[in-house]
Amino acid sequence: MMFKALNSIMAMSCCVLMLVSCQKDKVEETTTDTVQIKKPKLPVNPVGGTDPNDVAETAPANQVAVNLNVGGNIGGFYRALPARYDLTTKKYPLMIFIHGVGELGNGTSQLGSVLNNGVPKLLNERRFPAQFTVNGANHSFIVFSPQFKAWPSPADVNAMVDYAVANYRVDPTRIYVSGLSMGGGITWDYGIAYSSRVAAIAPICGAAWPTQASCANIANDKVPVWAFHNEDDGTVTANTTRMIVDFINSFNANPVARHTIWPNGGHNSWTRATDPNTKDCDGKNMYEWMLQYKN
Repeated sequence: MMFKALNSIMAMSCCVLMLVSCQKDKVEETTTDTVQIKKPKLPVNPVGGTDPNDVAETAPANQVAVNLNVGGNIGGFYRALPARYDLTTKKYPLMIFIHGVGELGNGTSQLGSVLNNGVPKLLNERRFPAQFTVNGANHSFIVFSPQFKAWPSPADVNAMVDYAVANYRVDPTRIYVSGLSMGGGITWDYGIAYSSRVAAIAPICGAAWPTQASCANIANDKVPVWAFHNEDDGTVTANTTRMIVDFINSFNANPVARHTIWPNGGHNSWTRATDPNTKDCDGKNMYEWMLQYKN
């Protein structure tokens, strides 16, 4: 009887061990159309180790396509998170990058066209730097590149900002907006309409028609501006950028709104503007320039 009891106890113990060992890692739904294994998080201050929040990124950010309606005018977007995002607890600067009119689409089957230009192209080719060092601190961006169904409004862009802030660890004092052509124009418009929310804007050959009076918002809320254009742009004249910058500076903007206008390149000033090697502002590229500023 004793041997039978011992055998029963051993058998039950083996079953418990097998059940424990055979449990699958817990999964969590993401905003993509896939299910990902939840990554283990390191302790904030591991004994004998380094605080993971203070470790600089070395691997490129992970950009994924997300098919999700945000507001009425976004059917999908690309989302890029720093490679170590799941191993930290800190908040990150957010960049919204807005495409041109040629990349309008449904956010699903047409979403891939967003990768044609600018920051999402760099991220897709894994040429976007993993981190930037500004004033002795390391920064890595969360980047959202929405695809709009129709020419967007500032409220449409703000819906993307709201979504990012609600669902990811975004530093609300470091929200930056940039875009090209149509997207550059909406960058201007967003800076005017949401001047108290954005930390800096970088419009690229922006198609916009603001009034001088409306540009007072940017100056009054001290929104830093660095705009880009090519002199020989036959689609959106470089005088548009000059005019808007002059409008802002007419209100004694501090910091002074600035523009860089290259002599040639046609309508495509975004390849040069978004290139991390273009350091035309006191030795800083567009991203390093942005990170100087916060709300």
